[in-house]
Amino acid sequence: QVQLVESGGGLVQAGGSLRLSCAASGRTDTSYAMAWFRQAPGKERQFVAVIRGIRSSTNIADSVKGRFTISRDNAKNTVYLQMNSLRSEDTAVYYCAAERSGYSIGYYLSSQNYPYWGQGTQVTVSS
Repeated sequence: QVQLVESGGGLVQAGGSLRLSCAASGRTDTSYAMAWFRQAPGKERQFVAVIRGIRSSTNIADSVKGRFTISRDNAKNTVYLQMNSLRSEDTAVYYCAAERSGYSIGYYLSSQNYPYWGQGTQVTVSS
């Protein structure tokens, strides 16, 4: 069983930065892929970023590429999402998710394929 707890959300002005954290407990070593998704009101849950494998390979959604970075600290069992140059359209609830490694990258882009989720953390960007 895997438990995930997000933190770090809040209210920030456009152009500002936030760092989200996802603390994992249970079996969450590098055999698991860890991802961030987000969901704005009235919209579907959207892939943001994923980190996976022993080499910590990352994939970032085009909408946030160049502004967001995903990383992990295996010693702390924590995954981070560094968000820079925030825009109003980044406003959403951000969720951390986990799934076993070993699938192709396309598998990890769909929220339906993740069995483990955190409770979410709200990010609001004011313009």
